[in-house]
Amino acid sequence: MELWYTEKHTANVGMICKIRGTLLRKRSPYQEIAVIDTEQFGRMLLLDGIVQTTVADEFVYHEMIAHVPLNAHPNPRKVAVIGGGDGGTIREIVKHDTVEKAVLVEIDAEVIEASRRYLPEISCGLDDERVEILIADGIEHIRQSKNVYDVIIIDSTDPVGPAVGLFAPEFYGSVYEALKDDGIMVAQTESPYYEPEQVARVFTGVNSHFPITKLYLAHIPSYSSGLWSFTIGSKKHDPAVINRGKPQVCGTKYYNADVHTAAFALPEFVRQLVKP
Repeated sequence: MELWYTEKHTANVGMICKIRGTLLRKRSPYQEIAVIDTEQFGRMLLLDGIVQTTVADEFVYHEMIAHVPLNAHPNPRKVAVIGGGDGGTIREIVKHDTVEKAVLVEIDAEVIEASRRYLPEISCGLDDERVEILIADGIEHIRQSKNVYDVIIIDSTDPVGPAVGLFAPEFYGSVYEALKDDGIMVAQTESPYYEPEQVARVFTGVNSHFPITKLYLAHIPSYSSGLWSFTIGSKKHDPAVINRGKPQVCGTKYYNADVHTAAFALPEFVRQLVKP
């Protein structure tokens, strides 16, 4: 008997994956958590039935959400990740020698627990001595932080359930205040194919607080449409420009200096979404 997992990307389009089996399925206080083993993507983390990461292509998302802001900033010493309980973004952050502290703020401890057990190649960075894990509401943590972080990464789920507030314009104002004078933030902002209104809304929200706001793209096969967007806001540094005065990280599979620059070259239909 063949087993298949289906995720609906819209009312009319979806993705199906043949699976070997289900490794975990449970409900936390916040969401349904599942880990399935697929033929195409290997082990896959699902939250409320939506793909969060897979062992086959996670490197694209995690490298692009982490290294772009960290390489645009001249000296990122203290970094916060809001969400990201799978640990992949933290794994990429601690590759930077300048980082002295990386704070993971995850509301659901059971996501971290599931990732440690079933996704060790993704969550391995959580054991780095520079990492502090806070089981807390990321929105409230940012509100209480003033002039604390060099870089803040919003590694959220889709804008449903506990993540809704992470896409609100007022939240980006709190992020601005939590950053130091030359701080940079980045947020994952969905598919410009299937969620164009969401991309435009978030860009407008970030742009209302940050003097420099840009959008960049990456190709992530397991995410809806494959084309994924990230919105980055900076107080001072142009995020499209790599700081060449610092050592570049090694061992990436997707990210490099050329990709960093090219990711900000937007197709015309995406450019129109963020046009003033």
